[in-house]
Amino acid sequence: MKKQFLLLLFWALLLVAMPTALVGQTQLNRYHLIPYPSSVVPQFGNFTISAQTKLVLPAESKVFEKEAKQLQDLLANHFGKPLRESKKEGTNSILLKFDQDITAPEGYMLFISQDQAVVSAREPAGMFRAVQTIRQLLPPSIEKPAVASSRQALSLPTVQIIDAPSFAWRGMHLDVSRHFFTKEYLKKYIDLLALYKFNKLHLHLTDDQGWRLEIKKYPKLTEQGAWRTFNNQDSVVIRQSKENPDMALDPRHLVQRNGQTLYGGFYTQAEMRDIIQYASARHIEIIPEIDMPGHMKAAIDAYPFLTCGEAGWGRTFSVPICPCEDTTYEFAENVFQEIIDLFPSQYIHLGADEVEKTTWANAPACQALMQREGLKSVEELQSYFVHRMQKFFKSKGKTLIGWDEILEGGINSEAMVMYWRNWVPKAPLQAVQNGNKVIMTPNAPLYFDAIPDKNSLQNVYQFQVVPEGLNGEEAKGILGAQANLWTEYVPSENRAEYLYMPRMTALAEVVWSQERNYASYLQRLKYHYPRLDALQVQYRLPDLEGFTDRMVFTDQTLLKMDKPLKDLGIRYTTDGSEPHVGSQLLIEPKPISESTFLKFAAFTPAGRKGDTYTVQYEKQTLAPATQIKKTTAGLTALYYKGFFKTTQAMQSLPKPTQTMVVERLAVPETIKDGSFGIQFRGYLDIPETGIYSFYLTCDDGGVLRIANRLVVDNDGLHAPLEKSGQVALEKGLHPLELDFIEGGGGYTLPSLLYSKDGSYPQPIPQSWLKR
Repeated sequence: MKKQFLLLLFWALLLVAMPTALVGQTQLNRYHLIPYPSSVVPQFGNFTISAQTKLVLPAESKVFEKEAKQLQDLLANHFGKPLRESKKEGTNSILLKFDQDITAPEGYMLFISQDQAVVSAREPAGMFRAVQTIRQLLPPSIEKPAVASSRQALSLPTVQIIDAPSFAWRGMHLDVSRHFFTKEYLKKYIDLLALYKFNKLHLHLTDDQGWRLEIKKYPKLTEQGAWRTFNNQDSVVIRQSKENPDMALDPRHLVQRNGQTLYGGFYTQAEMRDIIQYASARHIEIIPEIDMPGHMKAAIDAYPFLTCGEAGWGRTFSVPICPCEDTTYEFAENVFQEIIDLFPSQYIHLGADEVEKTTWANAPACQALMQREGLKSVEELQSYFVHRMQKFFKSKGKTLIGWDEILEGGINSEAMVMYWRNWVPKAPLQAVQNGNKVIMTPNAPLYFDAIPDKNSLQNVYQFQVVPEGLNGEEAKGILGAQANLWTEYVPSENRAEYLYMPRMTALAEVVWSQERNYASYLQRLKYHYPRLDALQVQYRLPDLEGFTDRMVFTDQTLLKMDKPLKDLGIRYTTDGSEPHVGSQLLIEPKPISESTFLKFAAFTPAGRKGDTYTVQYEKQTLAPATQIKKTTAGLTALYYKGFFKTTQAMQSLPKPTQTMVVERLAVPETIKDGSFGIQFRGYLDIPETGIYSFYLTCDDGGVLRIANRLVVDNDGLHAPLEKSGQVALEKGLHPLELDFIEGGGGYTLPSLLYSKDGSYPQPIPQSWLKR
């Protein structure tokens, strides 16, 4: 190890002597790795892999036999056969070397010269991660079998890499309950996780909408619980599928039974065992989630004895199982015993989120249990259930994981907490101070079912795994992070890939890399799209930029935009129809001199379509400034307590709950209600005549009007989403109206940015706000 580090130091010193521009170009153009390694020392030249290259696996490296085969399989894709194998080191070889001095878990070293590639690791997981690095350094064509005529030699850039992950928990999640995904697709998903060095797959196997895993002791869980008639979520995606085929229900999961069309599916235990083995070979641990005590309608419909005498839906969520009857615990322990026998993972996820506890409060059995155990609330009753299940898991050598609701009512320090509720920011600190390990998975930005926009990648990439406010010792309690893909409105594999890719690649770098550089990441990402194409991943195409949702001009303007990828074609329509491969192609800037309505989208050479962008071009006169003799700093905020689906709904109330003055466009800290609306009123003091662009991000909805003109419509209940617009303004004061609603469950403060003449969007100066 010492010798290798001295070699690395030599190359680092050599690098210092190289011109800076040359070094930067070398790094960007030769090493398109995601996640980026801890240390990369560029070199000149290449190592050529041919059919004559040997794969060297010395006797002491026998522990890497499986990883050697995976590398052989990858290269055999190209050469049509594996490389010759040897136990003796030499030139023109790839040496897999056991190195006991590499102490970092999953760590590895990769030294590629013009004569040889040396891959060093101590444990198989580290060797596997190194193989994925080699895979990314090879051309995308390596991902699929090559025809005999294209089996020329392969080239690896020479480089010195020392690498290890920043966090132990690097996870992705998939909800297979709301919509079902095949065994084959789970393997494809696992392959993508492996490519980007993830090591955890959290499978959400049960929920109200479907039970997806065979439990032999309770066959009706899958005979009945795995199938449903179309629900309200299915109706939504069926309707959306008329314009977007990726929203169609997968016909493979539809069956006819007793004159009804049923939708669903499940994994047999044999199928799941195969999936687990497939993941294990790629050093990915599958964590099963069987969600209890809430989200159990599919099980309750099959076995009604599980409730406290009621079933169906409560005020907010489905009626849960009853934590006050011995039959419930007998059922739960029987189910989890089969889960424990099947899954080798150290962890079992209990869920324990979003529990409708009203039926518990009214159940005589629960009243008796609470009195007997000295429980003062239904939250403590839920904690009682979690504790009993944790005790059972511990007796089987397993660790319980729960969503952060398990902190309510108290939780044993040995449980692990998944933090998801952004609106409970103290939960991670509370957990680590209680001695619990924490996995960060906040709904913003790590719920990948949220519709992506141009800011989504950056929001993920800038996510800080360790929350602010934790000291060094407390930070050790943060194991890592994962992103979740909930599938209420994700009916197809294509739709899933659109939502998680390329956001998955951004998270990969967040949880692996020691340092991050967003500009570098974006450049490297461009080289990953051809690989994803080869892997038949239906990723979301990069955003088209250079415009807002509402474009304004006073005389004329040009429709123009830069292509994020050089081989994309941009097609548009002016009649309101969806752009398609036969629509008008934007070859050069298009002059626009009259108000018009455009839709445009990017297309790959193969005809795959990106997002459709709808832009209203409006010819405006400059709005004259308002003449007011005296103003003061800040805005008036009219606060309305209540639940509103749209900002317009606030208009029906006779007067606000409270009127206050604010210095900036933000929800006052004094507001603690879950659902509310706010109307910000005042003036913008515009310093210079011109056309201004505004970018409004809201969770939930917001509408911006300036100079009595609609500028941005971002209304409705939705996840964090940016909408934008322009307005032509004279220098001076202009009326400002910003309406914001929060529907409950945590919110993103309304963020309003502006730009002028193509400048980078920035916050509105506080000095502009007047009343």
